[in-house]
This record gives sequence, C-alpha cells and structure tokens, in this order.
Amino acid sequence: MSKFTKVIALGAASVFALSTVASADITITSWGGAYTASQQKAYADTYTGGVVNFENYNGGLGEVRVQVESGNVTWDIVDVLPHEARVGCDEGLFEEINAEDFEGDIDADLMVPRPNNCVAPQIFWSYVPFYDEAAAQDNWGDARPTTIADFFDVEKFPGKRGIHTWANALIEMALVADGVAIADVYDVMSSEGGIDRAFAKLDSIKDHVVFWSSGAKPLELVKSGEVAYSLAYNGRIGAAVLSEGESFVTVWDGQVLEEEWLVILKGTKNLAEAKAFVKHATAPAQQAGQAKYINYGPMRKSAFDIMAANEPWFHNGKNIMEHMPNRPDVAPVSIFANPTWWADNGDDVNERFKAWMGN
Repeated sequence: MSKFTKVIALGAASVFALSTVASADITITSWGGAYTASQQKAYADTYTGGVVNFENYNGGLGEVRVQVESGNVTWDIVDVLPHEARVGCDEGLFEEINAEDFEGDIDADLMVPRPNNCVAPQIFWSYVPFYDEAAAQDNWGDARPTTIADFFDVEKFPGKRGIHTWANALIEMALVADGVAIADVYDVMSSEGGIDRAFAKLDSIKDHVVFWSSGAKPLELVKSGEVAYSLAYNGRIGAAVLSEGESFVTVWDGQVLEEEWLVILKGTKNLAEAKAFVKHATAPAQQAGQAKYINYGPMRKSAFDIMAANEPWFHNGKNIMEHMPNRPDVAPVSIFANPTWWADNGDDVNERFKAWMGN
C-alpha cells in the first residue's frame, strides 16, 4: 500500500486540538511471504486508522539498534523472535506496552505470560515431525507413528530422518523421546549430564539423518521419498495440506512451540498510532483473523473460541483447527520453548551440535 500525506486545512488552534487523535502513517517490519500477507489481511485491511506500510527484514536487532541509537526511527512496529523480544527490552530499544494498551484482560487471556512490558502477542509456530500418508503403507505397513519417541525409533519405523542444522528443539525432543517428562525438560537440560543424555539419544538416529536448513526442504525430502519422516515448521506442513492438497500427517506429540511478538521501537514519532494499531492487531478478533490465512496459532485463548465457533475457519473453507500448533488438545503434549535458557546456553550447545553433525 503506497504512502500518502494527509493535509488538514484548519487553523492553528484546531490543528492543535486534533493532533492527539489525527491518524498517522505507520511502518511495520516483518518476515515477508505468506506470514506478512496474513498480517496485512487480518490487521491492516481491517484497521480504520492511518495507512499501514509493511517492510521485510531478516531478523536480529542490528538495524533496530542503529535506528534507535541514531534517533532516526523509521520502523514503528517490528515482529521479533523471543530472544530479541527479551534482549531488546533489556537494552531499552522498545517502548512499553502496558496492560491497559490492549483490548480485554491480556494477562488472563494469553497462553504464556508476556516476558516483559515491551511486547504484544503475535503467534505460536512449532518444530514438529511429519510424514506422507501416501508412502506410509509402503514404509511401515499398518503401523503409524504417534509420539516423538517414534521419530527416534528407526527399527519400528525404518527410513531416513530429516532434521535441521541447529540444536534448538532437537535437544528438547531427544530428551522427551528418552523418557523425560515435558515439565522437566529444561531442568534436565540445566542439570549435569542432561545435554549428554540428549546427544546420546541423537546418536541413535545419527546414521539415518539427512540435514536441512531451509524451510521448504523437509517437504521436498518427504515428498520425494528421500526421507520417510522429518521435522519441519508446522506452517509449511499445514500450508501444503490446506492449500495444495498434500497427504502429509503431522505428529504433534513432543513438538516444540516457539513464540513471536510485536514491539514498538523506542523513539517512534508515531507512538499513539503504533499503540492504536497494536491494540487492534492483538484483539481476539484479529488474532483469530490471521489464522484464516496461515496456520500459526494465536496467543490469545479467546481467539480459539472464535475459531471453534465458526469452523471451517480457513479462507478456502477447509478446517484450520487441526493444523493449529497450540490448540487446546495438543498444548498439553507440547514443549513450550524456553528462550531464556537458549539465550544463556545456546552458543555452547550449538557448537557441540555442529561438531556432532560433522562426526
């Protein structure tokens, strides 16, 4: 949507009186593709304030720091990953967004607490195993995997495994597959020998692994038959099923859920408009509305009530609920990622994982 300037031909006194309510253009920086398209449709197209412009970025806080520290803030709102949501707030890069800035009781309605007063809820996505039903009979006969332990069981479910080239989520999954209760995963990861235990479980599939690093690759690996079973981003799997008619089956047990947040940059010249847009975008109706176009799960529980009451919810008339990663029936068997643990320990674990990949 192109920018435009609103000129109001009023006297100085009238302009002053209206300045607190006049709409302003705002810029939101996000990840592009189908994800940003869903934000455009659910949030911007239903917004009655100023013009909303979207820009794409590749993540990280580098450009955010440059803008805030120079005083030349051109991004008003940024979609950030959980680690950046915490670090950026600690560094003073984001404006505060308090409970009264949201529609309804935000603290009671979120599936996980806000980590600080700088963030606004966006979505959950996940790392999750999947296979192709079209090939399952040939691969496994009548048996079908149902748990994360099955992903690591190459005797019961033979075939290559697709896994990503970094340690996040793999460590947690390996421990749950090895018998650790979901509630105890991060305690075990912090304990002496906990990471050793995870790598020992990873060793059980080492000779059967095919690595991937781009989000589209695991779907290609499974579809081609190069692997029988793979980890992937839930959004990629759901999109292939909902929009392309693929016969992929997701196994939700032991999936690792990751957060996504919106933040407002410190020093934005459009603070009032940015807060108004965030209030709109994080309201239950808009959180549910985004799920009409992409199968990432809303953070607000009340959004699921809207979706459940109006199924089929997806824009093409298909049932989106069974592809939502944090829906009520799968949340109890899911691992909610701990970004603080990974911020403190991730560098060492990922270095060890790189060495494991090369051995």
